[in-house]
Amino acid sequence: MTADTTLRRSPLGHLADVFAEHSTTGERSVRLREVPFLAQLDLQLYPRSAAVERIASALGEPLPTAPDTAVQAGDLRVLWLGPQQWLLIGPDGSAPATADLLNAALESEPGSVVDVSANRTTLELAGPAARQVLEKGCALDLHPRTFGPGRCAQTLLSKVNVILHQVDAEPTYRLLVRGSFAQYLADWLLDAMEEYRQPPLAP
Repeated sequence: MTADTTLRRSPLGHLADVFAEHSTTGERSVRLREVPFLAQLDLQLYPRSAAVERIASALGEPLPTAPDTAVQAGDLRVLWLGPQQWLLIGPDGSAPATADLLNAALESEPGSVVDVSANRTTLELAGPAARQVLEKGCALDLHPRTFGPGRCAQTLLSKVNVILHQVDAEPTYRLLVRGSFAQYLADWLLDAMEEYRQPPLAP
């Protein structure tokens, strides 16, 4: 482990035990944790550029072109953020190699690759009650008929800008939030989860 990694502190690392304490099991379960230090690369280029095909070949998957969708490309998740913008999310430490791969594929085409890993941390909310928790503060229709695995959106959750990504059908959601808002959002989620720590009311 290098000095750089030993000195790193995630915005919510001090809440790991609190997240575990508030997570529940059973039919109404919901779990919360931080997934810190994910590599995040902002890719911008013209969607009809020849570089799009080269990037698809390098990644092993085409860039998603449908609004608010995401694809899995090996260890990377690629999220559509706009007609000319994507966010690539990968394991801790993978940003330099991914940036090199994308820049090589761009060649001389107009475009940019920017490492934005330090801008956001990631909260993961999972379990049968996860959707109900999010619906307390998010105006999006999160019903599975409209928002399921492979969907993403830039939205507001309790007045905080987040990138919301559903990664599986459990459901499991990942919330990418700027570090300066992470504590507020974590506190809001913990409060929204509180009712699921109690047994349901008798009919």
